[in-house]
Order: sequence, then C-alpha cells, then structure tokens
Amino acid sequence: MSEQTQEEGRAPGRRVVVVGAGMAGVQTAVALREQGFTGTVTLIGAEPHQPYDRPPLSKAVLLGKAEGSAFDVDFESLDIGLRLGSEALGVRTADHELDTEAGPVPYDVLVLATGAEPIRLPGAEGVPGVHLLRTLDDAERLRPVLARQHDIVVVGAGWIGAEFATAAREAGCAVTVVEAADRPLAGALPAEVAAPMAAWYADSGTELRTGARVERVEPGAVVLDDGSRLPADAVVVGIGARPATAWLAGSGIELGTHGEVVADAHLRTSAPDVYAVGDCASFPSGRYGERLLVHHWDNALQGPRTVAANILAETTGEPPAVYDPVPYFWSEQFGRFVQYAGHHTGADTTLWRGDPSGPAWTVCWLREDRLVALLAVGRPRDLAQGRRLIEAGTPMNPRLLVDPARPLKAATA
Repeated sequence: MSEQTQEEGRAPGRRVVVVGAGMAGVQTAVALREQGFTGTVTLIGAEPHQPYDRPPLSKAVLLGKAEGSAFDVDFESLDIGLRLGSEALGVRTADHELDTEAGPVPYDVLVLATGAEPIRLPGAEGVPGVHLLRTLDDAERLRPVLARQHDIVVVGAGWIGAEFATAAREAGCAVTVVEAADRPLAGALPAEVAAPMAAWYADSGTELRTGARVERVEPGAVVLDDGSRLPADAVVVGIGARPATAWLAGSGIELGTHGEVVADAHLRTSAPDVYAVGDCASFPSGRYGERLLVHHWDNALQGPRTVAANILAETTGEPPAVYDPVPYFWSEQFGRFVQYAGHHTGADTTLWRGDPSGPAWTVCWLREDRLVALLAVGRPRDLAQGRRLIEAGTPMNPRLLVDPARPLKAATA
C-alpha cells in the first residue's frame, strides 16, 4: 500500500459503522484495517455473543463436537469497537445516524451487513417443539433434542434441511423430511439434477415425503394436507430465508423485490455513504447479465474486501472496485461433499461427468461453449478447475468435457 493511501486512510474523524456481526460484517471491519483504514470502526450486532461463524452450527455445534464457532479475530488489537446485544432499529440517512436499541450512532460511512433471517412456518409460531436453525442459541436449543434421539420432522428439503437431517441421523434420531415440491432442492437446482439426490435420503435412513404440505403443527405431531400425522418430538423449519431488512422501512434506502438492499456494482446503496454486503444485498453481475441475490458464506467473505477498498477509494481518488464474483457454496449432506460454482439459469447446455447414481459426479452448464456453472458431488478437483474456467471465460469442448477421467482443464476447445 502506498504512503498516500495510508495517509488518506487516516482522514481525521472518519467513522465507519458496520451493522451486523456475522461473516460479512466482521470481514468488512477486518478488511478495512488490513487495507489501511485508521479511522473509527464500530461493529454492531443484535446478538450478545462474540461474533461467530454460522456453518458449524448445523454440524459440529449441533452435534456437541464444538461449544461455539467464534471468529478467530482479535478485535481489540485491530481497534474495532464492538457493540453487541444492540439491535438496529432504523437509519436516518440525511442525519448520518443509525438508530439502535442503545441510542443513535453517528456515522460517516455505514455498511449494512445484517444477513438473512429464516422464513417461519405459518401457524407454527408458539407451538412447543418448533425450531429454526440460524443462530447459536438455536443450535444450543436443538443440541439436547438430538442427544435424546427424538423423532424429528424437518420441513423443507433445501440445503439447510438436508444438512440438519444429516446431523440428526448421525445423532441417532428418526427423521422425516417433508417437502412441498416434488423433489429436494426444487428452488435451487433443475429437476434432472436434483432427482438423483432424493435417493440420498433413503440411503441414510431418512424418510423423504415430497409433494407434501403441512396443514398444521400440533404438540407432538405434524399434520399434512392429506390428513396423515407424523410423530414429532421436535419440528425443524428450513423453508428458506429472506434478507433481514425490515428495520430499514422508512429509511429511503431502496429495497428489491425480495426485500433485499439494492446495491450497485460497487456495493453502494441508493443512499449516500451507505454500502450493503452479504445476504442482505443484491448486486448487478456483468458476468451473468442479471442482478444476483446470493445467500451463501463465500459471498459474505468476498464482498467485504470490495466494500473496504471502495470506502478507502472515496478519499484516495482511486477508481472504485467492481464486485462481480463467481458465486460459490458447499454443503455436506448424507456423507457427500457437494459444491457449486457459478450461476446456471442462463445456460443453454447441460452436460454430465460421471454417473449420478454413483458416489462422485459433476454437472456442467454451458452458455454457447463457455462454462457458466457446475455442481460437483465428491469431485473437488472438478470444482476448483471449473471455477477458474468460469472466471476466465475459457471456451470448452463438450465432447471432452463429458469424460469424467479427463481433468476439466484439459477439456478446453
């Protein structure tokens, strides 16, 4: 970093306030320091816990293999101020003030990183034994349920439902997964790609009920719309998530069709001096030609670096950085490591590498002759090479691509 950039980072009195103490918020605060910002950095979180990572909640923490997943960040040495257990209530952009439970907080630059919140099952709130899985407190409430090896009904066969069902089976619980669609992961993957995954449930001893809607939840049972009753000592709801942005009502900050903060290519919002990053924000992708709303860990890790760079660029005069990643996520379920990179909705060709009934296979999506997305099951090398090919926009040879014995990087045109 140049001396000029370091000096600009010391602009007197510049105050950056980050709302949200999850991955996106923590990484924004850390990236500011790593990139040379020496003004005031304050991180505000609604939960009282030390900031923590969420993926272990559905695995190690849930199974009692870890007590928590706090970030390995020395906030004190980085001079990052923490205000925990303080929920954000609103923003007055004209006054450059954030309203919180503990009172107003002035800012020069505000970063919105409040993430997403789980969608609740209508009619199930307040019923004993109904759980969500997003926070550390959620995981700690569920841990003794698994330890007692109860009958569990999971509502929703998406990524979080599958991961929780995997953990519950590992703990010895009887698990039934109820999905309104005709297949798991219906909202995330095309039918022909998700179809082979249905067999994973039976292989693990999990009952999967597709095309089944919950009529109501009673203490000790889930009643489906066909009248069948499923015994349930506990019900875990995993039917999706929505951006945690209701608190921004009346702020004048533009929200999108899913309630997300609408950010530009530099992750700036419609309000001056306000950025948004992570699960709560959408951004325009030049790579894919559409606006993306990505609810995954890697987005919350990568975006903060762009936000930090652009906060510094405001004072250095350097051109702002553009955020246009290749989205990536992974999931561990039913003994399989599943990885996805890219965005497949604009693809015109789908190609398979390997037998989807086997333990390891990959699906590749192409637009014209270029790879735009891939899903790899037990083939991490395909994912690593494919992600680089997507980033580079390398033309592919479809005939070579379908040979699972050939490395992806050797299947170019």
